[in-house]
Amino acid sequence: MPQKLSIRIDGEYVYAAEGQTILEAARASGKFIPALCYMEGISPAGACRLCVVEVQGVSRLLPSCTTPVQEGMSVRTNSERIKEYRRIALELLFAERNHTCAVCVSNNHCELQALAQKLGVTSVRYPYSYPKLPVDSSHPRFVLDHNRCILCTRCVRVCSEVEGAHVWDVMSRGIQSRLVCELDKPWGEAESCTSCGKCVQACPTGALAEKGWAAEEMSKNYVHISRLAVRRGVQR
Repeated sequence: MPQKLSIRIDGEYVYAAEGQTILEAARASGKFIPALCYMEGISPAGACRLCVVEVQGVSRLLPSCTTPVQEGMSVRTNSERIKEYRRIALELLFAERNHTCAVCVSNNHCELQALAQKLGVTSVRYPYSYPKLPVDSSHPRFVLDHNRCILCTRCVRVCSEVEGAHVWDVMSRGIQSRLVCELDKPWGEAESCTSCGKCVQACPTGALAEKGWAAEEMSKNYVHISRLAVRRGVQR
């Protein structure tokens, strides 16, 4: 049996299981910490940095999805410093790609959009990159729009850890990073793709979507995939 640990989150004592992360312990206690790259049942990536928290005794902010709990740990999840950092992270995500919500298939069903509304991000202080990014519609059922990708890698991990197909990966570095399929093949030519759609359902934005859906129609539900992953015991 995992050992029970006592930690403080925003001044309140909560119990956590040994091996849990701060994010898992917080959510199990009903406390909200935003995250876009985290998905229950698959390995954490610490990619979006929206789940950062303050830990007493540590000067820098820590990603709660990859930081394990320790006995006696004291965590703050919603200080002014953290709020400002999260707003900056969200604004940079919007500035990096071409997120035109009004014509997106996931408009009003988008986790990025919902978090921006929840955290009060109504404008972007940074210059938009406006990159010229392609749309891969070569797959008979699905489409990949690089303009809306936030590089959370949920699709990469779901495809690898749950479906076991290893179709997706990320190429290049920094601002040039792109989601790629089988060493940069068109999705429709990927021999390893099983067309299961798990990557599409795991995507928090409109980057991966099913064909035939108009703006605001692409509703996703990754909870079923998370439950499948947990039952299979693929996490860590």
